Amino acid sequence: MAPKVLISDKLSAAAVQIFKDRGIEVDFQPDLGKDKDKLAEVIGDYDGLAIRSATKVTEKILENATNLKVIGRAGIGTDNIDKDAASKRGVIVMNTPFGNMITTAEHAIAMMFAVARQIPEASASTHAGKWEKSKFMGVELTGKTLGVIGAGNIGGIVCDRARGLRMKVLAYDPYLSQEKADSMGVTKVELDDLLGRADFITLHVPLTDQTRNILSKENLSKTKKGVRVINCARGGLVDEAALAELLQSGHVAGAAFDVFAEEPATENPLFNLPNVVCTPHLGAATTEAQENVALQVAEQMSDYLLTGAVTNALNMPSVTAEEAKIMGPWIKLSDHLGSFIGQMTDEPIKAINILYDGSVAEMNLEALNCAVVAGIMKRFNPETNMVSAPLTARERGIRISTTNQAQSGAFEGYVKVTVVTDARERSIAGTVFSDGKPRFIQIKGINIDAEIGRHMLYTTNEDVPGIIGTLGNTMGSNGVNIANFTLGRKTAKGEAIALLYVDAPVPDDVIGKLKATGMFQQVRPLQFDVA
Repeated sequence: MAPKVLISDKLSAAAVQIFKDRGIEVDFQPDLGKDKDKLAEVIGDYDGLAIRSATKVTEKILENATNLKVIGRAGIGTDNIDKDAASKRGVIVMNTPFGNMITTAEHAIAMMFAVARQIPEASASTHAGKWEKSKFMGVELTGKTLGVIGAGNIGGIVCDRARGLRMKVLAYDPYLSQEKADSMGVTKVELDDLLGRADFITLHVPLTDQTRNILSKENLSKTKKGVRVINCARGGLVDEAALAELLQSGHVAGAAFDVFAEEPATENPLFNLPNVVCTPHLGAATTEAQENVALQVAEQMSDYLLTGAVTNALNMPSVTAEEAKIMGPWIKLSDHLGSFIGQMTDEPIKAINILYDGSVAEMNLEALNCAVVAGIMKRFNPETNMVSAPLTARERGIRISTTNQAQSGAFEGYVKVTVVTDARERSIAGTVFSDGKPRFIQIKGINIDAEIGRHMLYTTNEDVPGIIGTLGNTMGSNGVNIANFTLGRKTAKGEAIALLYVDAPVPDDVIGKLKATGMFQQVRPLQFDVA
């Protein structure tokens, strides 16, 4: 059955056509996002949801999204999506961070010009029939110092444009390396240094717990007298009431805001103050940008629903279509390894350690990590998937570590998973053979070669005669057919294991009969999600 996508905001006809051309059933209802009750009523019918900013994807909406696999936001900001709730339900959240970069950067530059030369006020005065030439004395940008908070994609373009205007550019960004700053031609500084030196300050960071009110009342008081502040990034980055006070006192000479803490902004402390330019969140509002982000989100969502490729996801590692093809068997193996350990572990898990050896160490390890953790976490919640698993593990305080190494054994590549509890460490390793089928190759340090089936039985015992006969006879006499039988031991008469691939679940009474023989230390039925 073809995937089904709902578009609940205004997207271009070309984006709608992309879904159709890719064989995806699309329901285009551009005003539905404004009706949260109606959206909650119908969302369960869809595999994908494509939105802009008007649709609010709340926890309540997601509770009804029983089939939803991906949310695509045509644009950068995802404040209108409850990402934690989406992750818990295993829904990928994508955005389109590159489609409107130039447009947003250009708007910031335009707003800087507007506030430097008081263009909106001068225009309104002239339209009113006044000729107040001496009233609107502006300042040049050339030679001024611009402080850029956030030098990523959009901030980087602003830096480039500002240097073209012969401005001196200071950049504050904890993730900006000195080498990158040098190549951009900007001076990397700490925030306090930027605040004290900048003639203009422009913000280009997402709204997070770390960046919320980054221009607080305290930080605004550290700014140079006569500074002008531009925010075309996200509302909530600036204490708007504190900024209004500094504008009225004359410490801040002007401000230009495209985004506000509360939107739609019908009231705001900055409104109606002199030399404050306000626009209604127009950063991405150009014909080119709107078309670009719409087409981009349609392609990304289609790729994921049809091929498993993940691009620009906020709660899942990116996986290209080519990687998805190559990594498919390894992702399945990783899930099986995690599932085995999850089913075998009854006590709380403290840590998960994952070793990648040989060829697999060169793959997308973030995605494989998610698959391992998902397999383990399914023990606690069967609905867990690669999206929700890391969050579930984090909420339980489980530490996850990864090691990769060059080929060290007979296999071209393998994955080994170890979980740590207060009582013990438990490990399992596996590989993918040339036929593309995953295999278990080691359990508890004992080498094996086990095909993985939907229904399996795991036993541990002392290596003594009669084990095979007891297993075979008990299974056969109770109508359980064995498809594959794998044995392994550490040493003669030492610890040994058996892994049976059976055609149907082993009944509880058969498990009881095996335990009653006294020959087995463990008898554990297992189930795996095998296609």
